[in-house]
Amino acid sequence: MDLVECVFCRKTFPHDPFSPFCPDCGEAVLLAPVRADVPKTFRTGEDYPLARFVDFLPVSAPDRKLGLGEGDTPLIRLAGLSAGLGVPSLYAKNEGQNPTGSFKDRGTALAMQKAVALGFRKVGTVSTGNMAASTAAYGARAGIETYVLLKEGTSKTSVQNAGVFGPTLITVRGDYGRLFHDSLRIGRKLGICFLNSIDPFRIEGYKVTGFEIFLQLGRLAPDLIFVPLSSGGHLLGLMRAFEDLERAGFISRYPTFVGVQAEGCAPLVRAFESGRPTYERLPGARTIAHAISNPAPPAGNTVLKLVRNHGGILVSVSDAEMLAAQRSLASSEGLFCQPESAVTLAGLVKLGDRGGLAGRGPAVLVLTGSGLKAPHALDSLPLEVHDLAIDGLEEGLRALA
Repeated sequence: MDLVECVFCRKTFPHDPFSPFCPDCGEAVLLAPVRADVPKTFRTGEDYPLARFVDFLPVSAPDRKLGLGEGDTPLIRLAGLSAGLGVPSLYAKNEGQNPTGSFKDRGTALAMQKAVALGFRKVGTVSTGNMAASTAAYGARAGIETYVLLKEGTSKTSVQNAGVFGPTLITVRGDYGRLFHDSLRIGRKLGICFLNSIDPFRIEGYKVTGFEIFLQLGRLAPDLIFVPLSSGGHLLGLMRAFEDLERAGFISRYPTFVGVQAEGCAPLVRAFESGRPTYERLPGARTIAHAISNPAPPAGNTVLKLVRNHGGILVSVSDAEMLAAQRSLASSEGLFCQPESAVTLAGLVKLGDRGGLAGRGPAVLVLTGSGLKAPHALDSLPLEVHDLAIDGLEEGLRALA
């Protein structure tokens, strides 16, 4: 039987797929405990990431047939941006190159492994975009029924990105925070395993990104890692990867994690900056960054605890700052990411303005999703288009050049 543990009270409990919170601590997220049964090694000869890092994951023999080629995303040196930002070594981990265009495939890949192993024939998720498409794709791959609960007002692009894989799509009117909890309650009754944002095995899947960063840097830990922050599961997974590396003796210095939220929906940043151990739910959200707009992040209090324990930082950036960062990544480095991904660069710039980058590096920006997932963000992009007749093309190009 799988066990899960609480980072607050340190107790372990049998894994219940429908109850992701500690029964003693209430809102504390339950996480998969460290595997102590095997020595920790990297199986570098394996071509499947879940098999390569299996010693660190709660699976003993991952089924390759359930995978879609997730992982092994590039770590790209950002030479064009680093000089102007005062960071000598700046990199981007481009998670937009995963099968459905976002980091969610990392978590879905492992969570689906566990759901199938537990005998579920129905899975689901609550999402506003990336996780909907990811869960639908992996559900199709596994050949099981998939149910996607979408927030009312979810963009047509997000609905289409999920719908192409053939799941049952349901737009739900009402409170989005309540929907997360209701999905688990209803899932228990109907036998639907909801692979939501803080599923403990989804969080374990996100660790693989951290292990890849470590190996791609030549078995070194970066000094800074910037991560978009919404429900908190992704940040927790990355942090736990480096906890594993530190525990196993692969690194001697833990990175500084910087979680970045949008100013229009930043409940965790507000709690962090005021020194509070718990966040207060926001009445609403005002930001274009829908993928990280979560007024009541389920893993929020666990994130606050671990960030403080490890000397991390939480910052927020404006919509204008993230859009400017999105354009900078595209025009300076050829990387087109979602605005929600670009908060990482905007957060680095803000930290630099506060004097927080002096002598720091290397730094890694985790770009969580492809810009092709959010074409609406380009609506306000100023473009100058020159109109030339073919007979005057040479002279026109000469003038422009």
